[in-house]
Amino acid sequence: MTWIIVGLAGLIVLLVLYDILQRKHAILHNFPFLGHFRYWLERVGPELRQYIVTSNDEERPFSRDQRRWVYASSKKENNYFGFGTDNDLNGASNYLILKQSNFPLTLPHPGDSDYEAEYPVSCSKVVGAYRDRKKKFRPQSIVNVSAMSFGALGSRAIMAINKGCALAGALHNTGEGGVSEHHLQGGDLILQLGTGYFGARNRDGSFCLEKLLATCQEHSAIRAIEIKLSQGAKPGLGGLLPGKKVTQEIAHARGIDPGFDCVSPPGHSAFGDVDSMLDFIEKLAAETGLPVGIKSAVGEHGFWIDLAEQVETSGRAPDFITIDGGEGGTGAAPLAYADHVSLPFRLGFSRVFSEFSSRGIDDKIVFIGSGRLGFPVEALFAIASGCDMIALAREAMLAIGCIQAQRCHTDFCPAGVATHKRWLMAGLDPDLKSVRLANYLINLRYEMLKLTHSAGVSHPSRLVAEQFETINSVSEPAV
Repeated sequence: MTWIIVGLAGLIVLLVLYDILQRKHAILHNFPFLGHFRYWLERVGPELRQYIVTSNDEERPFSRDQRRWVYASSKKENNYFGFGTDNDLNGASNYLILKQSNFPLTLPHPGDSDYEAEYPVSCSKVVGAYRDRKKKFRPQSIVNVSAMSFGALGSRAIMAINKGCALAGALHNTGEGGVSEHHLQGGDLILQLGTGYFGARNRDGSFCLEKLLATCQEHSAIRAIEIKLSQGAKPGLGGLLPGKKVTQEIAHARGIDPGFDCVSPPGHSAFGDVDSMLDFIEKLAAETGLPVGIKSAVGEHGFWIDLAEQVETSGRAPDFITIDGGEGGTGAAPLAYADHVSLPFRLGFSRVFSEFSSRGIDDKIVFIGSGRLGFPVEALFAIASGCDMIALAREAMLAIGCIQAQRCHTDFCPAGVATHKRWLMAGLDPDLKSVRLANYLINLRYEMLKLTHSAGVSHPSRLVAEQFETINSVSEPAV
């Protein structure tokens, strides 16, 4: 018996050493031996949930099926599902259906002259074309990574995302925390300016044009500037990064002092209405040569009416508009804000886009959709509704190892993604995880193209809303 116990203990020690030294799984590195229980439980999860807990489609914000699809796609594993759908199509609400064509197109296969292994699917519009910005460009990918700042995510996660974007030819939004060294891994950037103007601010927190120009001149990877008015997670509310999390690295990227609370106010100090905002946009575009756009969740509608009217009459315009749905959630927020403030993407985007399309000026602006759109049908519906590109955030986190533990605001992310604790980040290898993100982005574009061809058109931008149907459950009439 003693030898058996000693043998088992030796095996456990060897397993712990292997887990610590391996680089593939952050959970096993951070929680040696114990982490295997997570994978074992995941393997038998469908059986357990079928009889004991929940179905594959009940979990939120992302269901087990959705997470499994992202994980499999990122690892280049089989992402098919067997035995038909387990969704209740007849009792569903707001359930999307793509209406396939009886005359579908054939997607190029390996060996065909027009086959491209990375399925780039470029944007149908040129960003900055309407106002003829000096550095206008056509994005290579209609699927890009949305704003997540260095501070909200750890250094290794930022590195993995930027390297992954470089591999997949996608754009990487810096988030409002400024440009750090971790953003400079080869991927093109969209520099986000939030209400705190981090990386482009004076000591008192006001906007500093000279610092913005210096940042843009120093980093040629910056392709565009996004002015964040609000985000889906906490629209109309400022942000706070506690002083204990403001490290020397984060302070340098944001242009603030380390060790002190980092506050983002609710609104901008550089402008206060649509007219002055458009002047600010034109000033930044003229000085930097870069396309300049805005990001906002959708609340009161008067702002969008005013913006569309002024674009139509004054000639000034944001080069792109990113609409974030209330489903967005990479920023921790009070429950009331997360659950009840700002419209969900489908409703919010349709209201905004209709203001521009009804005036015939929607072609002057690139529209970007955000808010749980990192799945093929949801992404395509957004594009058919008027989006030219989509931006995803939490799905990118899943691709580099996030397990939806929902501990982002505690600095104790077990996967090493949304934390600055060195022992947790040590399990996240940027080189390995960047490949997984690239695999996911490429596979998402591939499935979008497959569905597009099944609908009988060659590019997602050719889809129209009528090629989709939304199912809503209807009660059977009483007999």
